[in-house]
Amino acid sequence: MTTDNQQELFPVVDTEGRVTGSATRGECHSGSKLLHPVVHLHVFNASGDVYLQKRPEWKDIQPGKWDTAVGGHVDFGETPGQALQREVREELGITVFEAQFVAKYVFESAMERELVHVYRCRYDGPVCPSAEELDGGRFWSLSEVRDAIGKGVLTPNFEHEFGRFFLA
Repeated sequence: MTTDNQQELFPVVDTEGRVTGSATRGECHSGSKLLHPVVHLHVFNASGDVYLQKRPEWKDIQPGKWDTAVGGHVDFGETPGQALQREVREELGITVFEAQFVAKYVFESAMERELVHVYRCRYDGPVCPSAEELDGGRFWSLSEVRDAIGKGVLTPNFEHEFGRFFLA
């Protein structure tokens, strides 16, 4: 079984994204509510369907649920744009795409607080989900997403974010 590296170093930021310190993944996900930055990319195809990834059962947050196409932490010393490029390559095998910035907001759960940098792109090429990081993925129609909301299939973060920025 694989696990997340609890010693991975994340920047700790203020609500504007200015780095104020650093902490490990374990510290950030322990209920400390240390604000740390993440990137999310919503990938749409020409038909308007949205790609979702399936989170592996071994993840420390929301195992086994469907989530944003790409989501990952910004490493200490990295910009959100650099993190986005790295995460898209690592998770979906996509190296050429044009992301548009959508918004930045604070998401808080029982375990953590994240400063989420939301992006979107249109992409119609091949998607090769990482066998090490994901349990696959597929394009969902907007009606499939609407039908799944509130049924425990999707991550709460995805439901909130997608509803706020793309279903409104």
